[in-house]
This record gives sequence, structure tokens and C-alpha cells, in this order.
Amino acid sequence: MERALVTGASGYVGNLLVRGLQALGQPVGCVARDPSRVSFDPTVTVHRADMLDPTSLSAIDDHYTTAYYLVHSMGRGGDADYEQRDAVAASNFAGFALAAGIERVVYLGGLGDRPQSKHLRSRLRVGEILRDEGPPLTWFRAGMVVGAGSESYRTLRSLVERLPVMLAPSWLATPTQAIAIGDVLRYLIEAPGIAATSSREIQIGSAEILTYGRMLDQMAQALGLRRRPRIPVPLLTPWLSSHWIGLVTPVDAGVARPLIEGLSTDTTITDSSGMALFDIAPRSFAQALREAIAEDRAGLPLP
Repeated sequence: MERALVTGASGYVGNLLVRGLQALGQPVGCVARDPSRVSFDPTVTVHRADMLDPTSLSAIDDHYTTAYYLVHSMGRGGDADYEQRDAVAASNFAGFALAAGIERVVYLGGLGDRPQSKHLRSRLRVGEILRDEGPPLTWFRAGMVVGAGSESYRTLRSLVERLPVMLAPSWLATPTQAIAIGDVLRYLIEAPGIAATSSREIQIGSAEILTYGRMLDQMAQALGLRRRPRIPVPLLTPWLSSHWIGLVTPVDAGVARPLIEGLSTDTTITDSSGMALFDIAPRSFAQALREAIAEDRAGLPLP
């Protein structure tokens, strides 16, 4: 029987993925550095392990066929060395997965070729390490994930709600393709059952190519607010932007800054052939926003 191991289960995507797999009746376990941060049905096995500690990983003795790698540091707590930490963690996990006989690793990384930001560069490097050092890899690459617990979504929403007038740096013209959290979960869950997704990079996103400026306008519309006037400030770099955005949004500054610094990178799909392997028609950005806002307003608990 297929058994899935989910890392990063205390995060938004990982938490929902565990619940989604469990709802389908699939045996599932998860890895948590601090098990007190996760709360699942007793049928979910929770393994205490740290990706930076190979010994703790080797103590996971249950047999899993698939492992989901959803771990990343994102500069939390002002950690300037998260690129190196992410690389070490990925290498440790790849080695563990090989030794444990895991048949497939599924990884969710980011879109964007030759990224300049540390955040996107780290996500790319993690994928390369998992591909080169571990079992066959299904490497999903996505832009902004739109869901109530997504920090990119929360940043956009906070900017629209809290700023009646916005500065408009040049990166608001950067194109991207977002994707709804529901679609991300479908891709992740269905991939192990599709043989052609093994040892493959798959770019995913909605059909629309939008700029970040247009996303802000659609966010205002979805919230029932007027479109926020913008004052052009072409010299406001992503690095500088990250500092003022950290002041006006509830997102942890150590997370917001790496996210914003990556906004100058084009994160659009350049190869849609991998998406064709799935019978999935991704939601539009507007629909993804409506669902995320409804989830927000329902006050559903987030991990």
C-alpha cells in the first residue's frame, strides 16, 4: 500500500496536504521538529526529527513509499544563513530517503530561471540537491500560492487593506502566474499515481499572466474596496520595499523580506507540458482570491 511521509507539516501547505491525504484514506505520517506544533487525527504518525540532524531522520523506521519535501527556512528570525541551512537540510533528507527505500520524493519549489533573490535561489538549489542526491524526484515549480494561510496572499491583502495610497516600485510590473492552494494540493496528491511524473520537473500555475500591480487591483476588487492609487517610485528596489512592507503587514519580517526581494524575477511558466499529465484545470486568480477570502472570513484555524 502507498504510504506518504510529509515534511513541513506544521506549515500551511504541509498541514493541508496531511489532511487531504488522510481524507482519501491513505496512510500518512509527518515529520516535525516540534510535534507540539502539529495536531492531527491519531491515525497520523508524527515523527520527531530535524532536517539538520541526520541521526534524528534515521530514527524514522516506518516504511514509506512517497515523501513530500515542503521544508524551507525563508529567513525566519533574521537568519542570514538560510540558504546554507536549506541546502544542508535537503542533502540530509535526500540521503535519508535513499537509505529508507522511499521510491519517490515530491518537492514544491518556485518558478523563475536564474533568480537574483536569495529566496528563489535557495528553492532552486534545494530542488537540484533532491534531484541529484535522492530517489526519483517530482519537482513542482509554482509561483504565488493563493490561500488564507499563504504568506504571499497575506502580504498582498494587508497592503490593500492598510494602505489607502501605495508606492509603486518598478517590480509591480513583473509578470507572474499564481496558483490556488486547492490546485496545488491536487497536483501534489495525484503525482505519485502518475508514472510519467517521476524524475520530472513540472511547472504549475493558472492560465493568466498577471503583474503584481494587477494582482493588487484584483485583491481590492475581491475585498470590495476601491482600487488603491499608486505613486510611481522606480528607484524603490525590492530590497528597500521589503523593509516598509515589513512595517505594514502582519507577516514575519524575516519571511516578508525574502518574498518581496524575489518580486523582480519573472515567475511565469515556460514549459506547460508537465501540467498536461494531469486532468486539472487550475482556477483563475480571481476565483483563488474569492476562496481564500472566504476561508479567511470563516475564521478557520491556520497551522
